[in-house]
Amino acid sequence: MSEQADHYCLRSQLSWRLVALQALLLTMLVVCLIAALCATGVLVVPRDEDHVIAIVQRAVTRDAQGGLALRPTAELRELRENTPDLWFLVRDRQGHSLSEGTVPPEFARIGDALDQISQARLGWQMFEDDPRKPPARLKRVNSDAGPVQVLTATQGPMTGAKTVLATALAFMAIALPGLLLMAAATFVATPIVVRRAFAGLDTTADQARQIDFRERGSRLSADHLPLEVAPLVTAINDALKRLDDGYSRHQRFVADAAHELRTPIAILNTRLESLPSGPEKTRLLEDAARLATLAEQLLDIQRFDQCRDPFTRIDLVTVAQNVAADLAPLAIAAGYELSVETEGNCVETLGDRAALERALTNLVQNAIQHGGRRGTITVRVAKPATIEVTDEGSGIPQNQRALIFDPFYRLAPLDRGAGLGLNMVREIARLHGGDVSVLDGPTGGACFRLTLPPAPLTK
Repeated sequence: MSEQADHYCLRSQLSWRLVALQALLLTMLVVCLIAALCATGVLVVPRDEDHVIAIVQRAVTRDAQGGLALRPTAELRELRENTPDLWFLVRDRQGHSLSEGTVPPEFARIGDALDQISQARLGWQMFEDDPRKPPARLKRVNSDAGPVQVLTATQGPMTGAKTVLATALAFMAIALPGLLLMAAATFVATPIVVRRAFAGLDTTADQARQIDFRERGSRLSADHLPLEVAPLVTAINDALKRLDDGYSRHQRFVADAAHELRTPIAILNTRLESLPSGPEKTRLLEDAARLATLAEQLLDIQRFDQCRDPFTRIDLVTVAQNVAADLAPLAIAAGYELSVETEGNCVETLGDRAALERALTNLVQNAIQHGGRRGTITVRVAKPATIEVTDEGSGIPQNQRALIFDPFYRLAPLDRGAGLGLNMVREIARLHGGDVSVLDGPTGGACFRLTLPPAPLTK
């Protein structure tokens, strides 16, 4: 599963869950309100009087004298069993009538006053009259005895469909408008509340983006954050502290190891110088020089943090001449000529002299190691602030030029180098706001170009 698939929108989840909770609470409120009104007698939950009228309609018939009678149908018998307070009154236009149960006097006296009404609902005002008085339903229907008028109270069980319909109507009438209003308010208010609650999180995220591995002691601010997020920021700060401690231990180990190596390397060089001249001495001197370079490169890891601002004005021409003078014996012993070309007497940049000299030293030593032991290694300083180191070797394949600056990368598996030199050059260049790249040399070899920002003009 991709990382993107694990993400979710907090505002959306909060909004929908709040709306679901509101709907549940409103439904429970409506149910409790209806139950309370029914229990106090203020509201009588209606039962289906049309169901009673329909049963009576199918049971009404004529007796031998032409009066109204009831057939003992199964559904009428079931209605009587399930409705102890059942009553109804049946009349026809000929004045015949029959009744069952205790007909309330106020309905029994209606008589033929409503003969011209096909259907009606009779009752009282809820709060001005006795709410316990049930309303009545009057309806003219066609039966086996002809057209008859059936009057009954709201008695008899309500059908399942009408029960659902009545509940739905009550919910829609009472809860639905409130639910729609609260849902609209929730979808508007929740994003605003979440955005304000997590406003400090954007600041913390910006701080996290600016953390650099060379800047120890960086911590994320927990100010203006919700209490629920603060433990996460605290855990991240604790992790950063552990990383700082581990990095410091690593630096101390590298520095100590490099310092310890410098003494035996110096002794080794002294003993090698005393050997008779010859190819074997040259190879041993080169190996010792690479070992010394590796020790210096390990120290460079520690020095990076110490060559920051304030930078001073550095003359790249002087840097190139010093490095060439130091490495000329090694280059000549390996079979090269070493040349320095400058574009003007002074090409200045702002930086750390020792770091830039180490970067150029690494480029020249790289040319000595991979230049094929022939031709000329040229160090060229050009304006505005560029140093190029060119050899006449076999060059670097196009597909490896982006990889050679990675730490511990080697052009050949059996290469005796540590793979740190070019990575150090790139880090020093970036530290000075510049860059390093590799190009084709004019004679087919490799050309490493160190580009730095020029020093500002002096007034």
